[in-house]
Amino acid sequence: MAANMPPAMKKAVQKAARGTLADRYVSWRDPVKGLQHRNARVQMAISDSYIGASRTRRPFRNWFVSGKSADADLLPELPTLRARSRDMVRNNPLAAGAINTVTTNVVGTGLRVQSSIARDILGMTEDQATAWQNQTEFEWRLLAESKDIDLRRRLNFAGLQELAFRNTLENGDGFAALPMVATPGQPYTTRVQLIEGDRVCNKASKQDSASLIAGVHLNTHGAATAYDILKAHPGALNKKATDWVTVQARGARSQRLNIIHLYEVRRPDQTRGMPYLAPVIEPLKQLGRYTEAELTAAVVSGMFTVFIKTPEGRGSMMGANEVEGSTDADRDYELGSGAVLEGLPGDEVQTIDPGRPNQAFDPFVQAILRQVGVALELPFEVLIKHYTSSYTAARAALLEAWKFYRKRRVWLASNFCQPVYETWLHEAVSTGRINAPGFLTDPRIRKAYCMATWHGDGMGVLDPGREATAAEKRMNIGITTLPEEIAAYDGGDWDAKHSVQTRVTRARREEGLDTNHGGEPINPPGFHSGDLP
Repeated sequence: MAANMPPAMKKAVQKAARGTLADRYVSWRDPVKGLQHRNARVQMAISDSYIGASRTRRPFRNWFVSGKSADADLLPELPTLRARSRDMVRNNPLAAGAINTVTTNVVGTGLRVQSSIARDILGMTEDQATAWQNQTEFEWRLLAESKDIDLRRRLNFAGLQELAFRNTLENGDGFAALPMVATPGQPYTTRVQLIEGDRVCNKASKQDSASLIAGVHLNTHGAATAYDILKAHPGALNKKATDWVTVQARGARSQRLNIIHLYEVRRPDQTRGMPYLAPVIEPLKQLGRYTEAELTAAVVSGMFTVFIKTPEGRGSMMGANEVEGSTDADRDYELGSGAVLEGLPGDEVQTIDPGRPNQAFDPFVQAILRQVGVALELPFEVLIKHYTSSYTAARAALLEAWKFYRKRRVWLASNFCQPVYETWLHEAVSTGRINAPGFLTDPRIRKAYCMATWHGDGMGVLDPGREATAAEKRMNIGITTLPEEIAAYDGGDWDAKHSVQTRVTRARREEGLDTNHGGEPINPPGFHSGDLP
């Protein structure tokens, strides 16, 4: 048995057999008890405290792992993971569907800001705070709803959100530079430039060190201080990626944010991000191959070709173009739908039944997709967009998926939307377009002015009647408020809806319409209250 032991276990057994100083003392006083002590220690050395850590059990004998750091595990494989992730999104329907589903539900038509300043800290009345918030939101829309916010002038802020989030999912991480570029007719110079993770790498291909890892400069605490960025993508068609620029994370004097690094941190010392599809690349790739093979087999099974005997002694394909003087060896026969081939004398008609379509195909695919959905935090029904169960089960799946969407939406708002908004607000206050006393001098005041919430599209409903009744009950017992229900329903703004409802109600009343009775006039033509019996 000792010969089959791993070296580490053998060493532990030998150490236990020697015993400790206390074991030797016990053996001196009572040899029988001393032997029992040694035997117990040997048994403890042989047995595994955790089965999952066993090196002797058959399932684990060829399972070799190492306790590397987060960067040591990820960075050597990151370029390959990125390339394969992007390839799957381009060519694998399931992978593309997963990315599209998450992006659509997290970003949708874009996250919209709602200023919610701390008016008590700022010493404002409610009316003053409302007026300041309305003005600030309108000024923000001047830039956010224009393509000027994009350095390349292709997308507005909602489009930048979608692209930044999609880029992070596919590549594992992404970057957003915040340069200041003037544009005629645009009062603000804050711009957003999205950068793929491939472009951020060590300048001049330097080796990683404690202060420079994968293009990210770190201080002694591990915080990013600067980024080495290639001026062109390493895989660009017409440009050679040989020049780098080093961009400081923040301005040296102003502390203005220059670079946003978007990635999900899964380990404390992780410097770069992992693609969303990384854990499921293999099963999705194999499933894609299996699907392609089944599709090909189904197509072949539909090509039923019949060979018939001819007295002339030569065969040809009916309808095929033949070259004069060609022989049978020169012809290229292909299976075709309803094709008839003429064979030589003595040929026999033979057909092959490939057994397609495969009845076990769909159950097998669904079983694999359930595992894929668990890794991607997408319920099976949501992943394949197929709801065949009850209302309760379908809603449970949507609610489970919505937890994931909401978490990623908060992540996007905190790590991308809010930093861009705060950078813009700093410029707006500095240029005097927005009046915010104390913003530039007191961090506490600046925080009070910058406070905002970000709302996106609502979850949607399966049964509008049930959902409306449930919302009404939640408000009646005080669990939620009307603004919260509106935000959850369609991501709308209660103030805007209330203002519209007020105008509509006033107008209907002025026209003599009762809004509580389906729009019927309060006093129909020719009817007067004195006519009542």
